[in-house]
Amino acid sequence: MSLHTQLAVATVAVAATVLIHLIGLAALLAVLRRHRHATSAIIASVVNGLAILLAAFGLFVLHALEIWLWAALYLALGALPDLEQALYFSTSTYVTIGYGDVVLPIGSRILGVIEGANGIILIGWSTAFFFSIVDRLKLLERDLEKR
Repeated sequence: MSLHTQLAVATVAVAATVLIHLIGLAALLAVLRRHRHATSAIIASVVNGLAILLAAFGLFVLHALEIWLWAALYLALGALPDLEQALYFSTSTYVTIGYGDVVLPIGSRILGVIEGANGIILIGWSTAFFFSIVDRLKLLERDLEKR
């Protein structure tokens, strides 16, 4: 695959994962905003703990979808021979571990490095989102304790 083709394919994959992430974060935020705050500090702590768990699992699901999208791309392009290798390579690349025991063939390697950059940006975005949610819930809990 030519460099220009790799860049075009990677651009589409990055756009798709960013869109998945944006829609997913918007949905998580909408769900988290719907949860009502209790009048008791103890109940609020439990509800907020559940909200944090929901956010964490939701983020995990988003990243899993994005990793699977990249794995499907490697399979569709014939860059990796089976789902296990494609998923393993995609996961280790997305989270930038990059063991190096499974590698893409020449003509597909640019896809791998772009997936790594894509993953680190989306993980950073998720980290900021998660911190914001936890911080907001802590502030709401403090306000409730002052009442």
